[in-house]
Amino acid sequence: MRRSSGDPRRLTSLSGETPTYESAGVSLATADAVVGRLRAAVESTGATGFGRFAGLYPLDERRLLAASTDGVGSKLMLSRRAGKLRWAGMDLAAHCIDDVLCCGAEPLFLLDYAAAATIELEQVAELVEGAAEVCRAAGCMLIGGETAELPGVYREGEIDFAGTCVGIVDRDDVIDGSRCVPGDVIVGFPSNGIHTNGFSLVRAIVGDGDFDADLLLAPHRLYVDEVRALRAQADVKALAHVTGGGLLGNLTRVLPDGVEPHIDWDSWERPPVFAWLVEHGVAEDELRRVFNCGIGMCAVVPEAPAGAVVIGALA
Repeated sequence: MRRSSGDPRRLTSLSGETPTYESAGVSLATADAVVGRLRAAVESTGATGFGRFAGLYPLDERRLLAASTDGVGSKLMLSRRAGKLRWAGMDLAAHCIDDVLCCGAEPLFLLDYAAAATIELEQVAELVEGAAEVCRAAGCMLIGGETAELPGVYREGEIDFAGTCVGIVDRDDVIDGSRCVPGDVIVGFPSNGIHTNGFSLVRAIVGDGDFDADLLLAPHRLYVDEVRALRAQADVKALAHVTGGGLLGNLTRVLPDGVEPHIDWDSWERPPVFAWLVEHGVAEDELRRVFNCGIGMCAVVPEAPAGAVVIGALA
């Protein structure tokens, strides 16, 4: 594995603290505060279920549309440096589709948005082609998007990529976590690595030096097949896409008040990239707070089917 120039653990010696998301410039507390501030504005429009992985809109008496918007984030900066923008396009589509899955919906279509100070056709093409690859795997149409040149807004040489996925679900099939009770078990689906969250910290560690793209930039995993298979075998009461905020933070989003997840952190094998983060000074509690730690999606079921990876239970 190649390292950045100098020892990235200099972050510790220079600051006197171990590397954290906060020291890399990202505050999860501020993010939570923003969500709280926006709740009233959103709910004033008639929306409910604020804070879920996807918003629901009644299409008719039987069906609901489900929608989620997200971006690749600062992982794009490393993806561009490594010549892996196609992987970043895959990240976007998988992230948005996985969010929509969490309410029980089937993905219908994706819209994308690419922006830069100066648009380079090849970069946009790689991003969209990567997103299209994942959409094909999910049976989801990529029906259009927007490309914007915004000099003065974006740093020269960088590019941003965001998207919205829309799905559909019958009212009777909505998964919202409301039926979860103590004693239910938590099933986990492995991640490919870091996926698309926590990269401000990763970039602080890497600095301007070389890095192992295969280790750090493995594309965000799509969980359509795994979720469909589990729903065919078990009563899935809740689904949580493990993104920013880690395993506990995302599980808590879909659980009723008074029900808490208890995780057996030794019940699965972590991908090597998490050992790399530890090697570079990231503490275990920070790993759990920021990263997926090897579980990219989890489900709550009354009883786990044969072969499922049980990672904890509700109490």
